[in-house]
Amino acid sequence: QERREMKRKLSKEMVEKATRELEKMQLQEKADIKYKEWLKKKRAEEAEKKKKEKEKEKEREAELQEKRTRSEKIFKEWLQNARNRPQPALNGYGFPHGKSTGLY
Repeated sequence: QERREMKRKLSKEMVEKATRELEKMQLQEKADIKYKEWLKKKRAEEAEKKKKEKEKEKEREAELQEKRTRSEKIFKEWLQNARNRPQPALNGYGFPHGKSTGLY
């Protein structure tokens, strides 16, 4: 009878140990699945973030290019207008730089 009880006890312990191992494996599998989902989500967020940064960089580059072309156009217009503008009357008549040279 003691042997039977010991065998029963032993088999009961083995069953409990097996169920604990099974639960542990199930928990590990769940944790792995959750980790993979988290990792996938995180990578998707990173990709989205990089995409947004690239878009912002393109916008900045486009703005700079537009600004450059606008400023070049304005400079060329100014240069064209500066050529057509008459020179001041004081230069060349004995008043270089607007001051008298002493000769009359």
